[in-house]
Amino acid sequence: MATLYTEIDSNVRKTWILMGGFFLLIVALGWFFSYYYDSVFILYFAVIFSVLMNIGSYWYSDKIVLRLTRARPVKKEDNPILWNIVENLSITAGLPMPALYIVEDPVPNAFATGRNKEHAAVAVTTGLLAMLDRTELEGVIAHELSHIGNRDILISTIIVVLAGMVVLLSDFFIRMQFWGGGRSQGGRGNQAHTILLVVGLVFAILSPIIATVIRLAISRKREFLADASGALLTRYPEGLVRALKKISQYGGKMQRASNATAHLFIANPFGSREGAKVGLLTKLFMTHPPIEERVQALLGRTTEL
Repeated sequence: MATLYTEIDSNVRKTWILMGGFFLLIVALGWFFSYYYDSVFILYFAVIFSVLMNIGSYWYSDKIVLRLTRARPVKKEDNPILWNIVENLSITAGLPMPALYIVEDPVPNAFATGRNKEHAAVAVTTGLLAMLDRTELEGVIAHELSHIGNRDILISTIIVVLAGMVVLLSDFFIRMQFWGGGRSQGGRGNQAHTILLVVGLVFAILSPIIATVIRLAISRKREFLADASGALLTRYPEGLVRALKKISQYGGKMQRASNATAHLFIANPFGSREGAKVGLLTKLFMTHPPIEERVQALLGRTTEL
C-alpha cells in the first residue's frame, strides 16, 4: 500500500531516472550528429554538455525558475503576516524556514522550488495575498511546504531546464538542415544515411511533444499528495478548499506564465476552466488535476484527517 514515505522514495528515484535519461538522450543525439556530420568532436561535446547540464540543473534550476517568474525576495519586515505563517507552518512540519519570494502578478498563485529542504523557496503572487484570508493562505502555504517535505520540488524544478533543452536541441537540428553538410556516401551508405536523417527529423519535430510528456511524467498524484499533506499540516482542509475555489474562479493568465514552469504552480497559471467539461484526452495533457477533483478529494478525506 502506498504511503507518504513510499511516495517520497518514488520522487527521489524519478529524479535520478530523469537525469540519467537526459544524459542518455543527449549522448544518443551526439552520436547521431557526429555520424551525420562525420565529426567525433560532436559526440565528445554531447557527453560533456549532458554532464554539465545535469550538474547545472541540480544546483541552479531553482534560481533559473525564480528569475523566469521575476520573483523578488521578501524579508520579515516587508510582510510580517506572510513571514509568520510560513515560519509557524515550517516549525510544525519540521522543515527549515524556506526563502520567501513574491511575484508581482494579480493572478492568485504560488509555487515551491529548490533542490532540497535546506535550499528551498516558496513564492506567492501579489494577487494571492490580496484575495485570500489568513486561513486560506495557510492552506496554500501548507500545500507548498508539503511539496518541499515530500521531496518533489527537485524533480519539478529540474524538469524546467531539461525539458527546455530538448526543445532547443530540436530547433538546433532543424536549423542545421538548412546549412547542409553530412556524409557523402553511395549505395547502402546513402540508404543508411537517409534513414538516419528521417529518424532525426522525426525526433526533432516530435521533441516538443516529448518535452511535454517528460513534464507530465511527474505524476499529477503529487498535487493530490501535497493537498492531503497540507491538510494534515493545518488540520483544517476547508482552508485549502476555499483557497482552491477562489483561485479557480479567477480566469486570468499570469504575465510570466510559460509551459516550462506551469507544472510548478499550485494551479494552472494560464487560467482556469471552472465549470467546463474536461475530456479524457485533454485531461491526459493537463499539468494539474481539475480543481473540482482536488476539492472533492480534500472533502472526502476530512473525516480521515
